[in-house]
Amino acid sequence: MKFVIQRVTEASVSVEGEVIGKIGKGFLVLIGVGESDTKEIADKLVKKLVGLRIFEDENGKTNLALKDVDGELLLISQFTLYANCKKGYRPSFTEAGAPDKANELYEYIIEECRKAVPSVQKGQFGADMKVSLINDGPFTILLDSEQL
Repeated sequence: MKFVIQRVTEASVSVEGEVIGKIGKGFLVLIGVGESDTKEIADKLVKKLVGLRIFEDENGKTNLALKDVDGELLLISQFTLYANCKKGYRPSFTEAGAPDKANELYEYIIEECRKAVPSVQKGQFGADMKVSLINDGPFTILLDSEQL
């Protein structure tokens, strides 16, 4: 499982011209689910995500978590995080989880995040989405379950 976490001042996601999710200060998270991922793996990444201390405190140090700044989450499914570009120029996505399983884990992640963060917005699984954001910093972190 992979999370690309971007600290933002605002972010939104639209489908067919309609905004379906929008946040202010918080994290925009792109979520990739792999073929071998489980709820236990999702739990580890969610715990790390909501605990990340990457907001500045009064001394300018990245020492505050989402809960400390009343931060919000915008969670977007993105199977392309599992692109394999080793051969040729056309990426292979065979390592990405099957759509049914990936959607189930994506929805599970959303529900688990909602237990810890009051404001959680989401994209639409499998849709052609347009994502807008203002990356604050910029500050972007990759969480990969294989590296935790």
